[in-house]
Parts: sequence; structure tokens; C-alpha cells
Amino acid sequence: MTILSDKWIREQAQNHGMIEPFVEAQRREGVISYGVSSFGYDARVAPEFKIFTNVDSAVVDPKDFASNSFVDREQDVCVIPPNSFALARTVEYFRIPDDVLVICLGKSTYARCGIIVNVTPLEPGWEGHVTLEFSNTTPLPAKIYANEGACQFLFLKGNERPEVTYADRAGKYMGQKGVTLPRL
Repeated sequence: MTILSDKWIREQAQNHGMIEPFVEAQRREGVISYGVSSFGYDARVAPEFKIFTNVDSAVVDPKDFASNSFVDREQDVCVIPPNSFALARTVEYFRIPDDVLVICLGKSTYARCGIIVNVTPLEPGWEGHVTLEFSNTTPLPAKIYANEGACQFLFLKGNERPEVTYADRAGKYMGQKGVTLPRL
């Protein structure tokens, strides 16, 4: 596998709609940086959040996810309670080529504050808004800033197209829009 450069990312975004909207250069003045970097793309978090709460004593069950385990908020800043987490999504909509796998890492600005960003790999042929998990590992409330950088996507080119892509098998998260909850 080869990691793909800013030139490849820019070409795929501009000519094939791989990332929309696409920011051609890193933006960082007064914000957590976002846009294309040397070997990746720093995506922004949209102002839609699902903040987990225990107000109804719900149990988090990935096979039967209860909607009363979170509260919905649309705001420019999300405050995550201590030792809790929130779901969000990227501003950007991604269309992954059939011979590319994408891995996501959290921004160091958040990691240095005890905020972990988790995303599963974006598989070949997948498309949609990426659902992001922000975990606040601290004993204090933590802020997430909408429309600013949240994580970096790294694009890895495989040696060939896989026999079956995510699109070929009609994966359950194909074409997701908005913050998407677990599906079985």
C-alpha cells in the first residue's frame, strides 16, 4: 500500500468529487486547522451533535440502540460532559475510489486535551458523511468546535481493486447523511 499525496487528493477531489466541499490548502488562522495537507485531508466537524446522557438510565446496546441515550444539539460549540462522548459528522461528503482505503486519526490539538476522535476505516467504494465519535477522557467538560478541523484522513492505495467493494456489497452505511447511529 502507498500513502497518497496532496497532489493526488487534490486531483481526485476536484475532478472526481472525492471530497465535497473541498478545501485546497490548510486553513488555520484562529481555528483548528482543516483542508488538504502533505499526505492527508483534515476534515471539519459539522454543527450537528448527539451528546450521550444517562438521564433516562438507558443502556448502550449496539444491536438495539436506544434513542433516549443522547440529546440532539445543533450549535457552533458542543460541550461534552466529563468521561462521556458525542457523535457528530464531517462537513465533507466523501466518495472513496474502489482501490483506496482511508484511515482516520484525531487532530493533535484535541488529543492533547484528552479528547479522542474515533472513526472506522473508509472502505473502497464507500461514500457518505463520516460519523465521528468524540470521547472526553477527562474529568472536566470538553469543547468541540463546529466547522473547524476534527481529524485527518490518510488515503492508502491498494495494489489492485478488491473483488468486492463496499458499494458492491451494498454496505449498511452506504450514502449516509447526517450523524448516523449504529445499524444491525
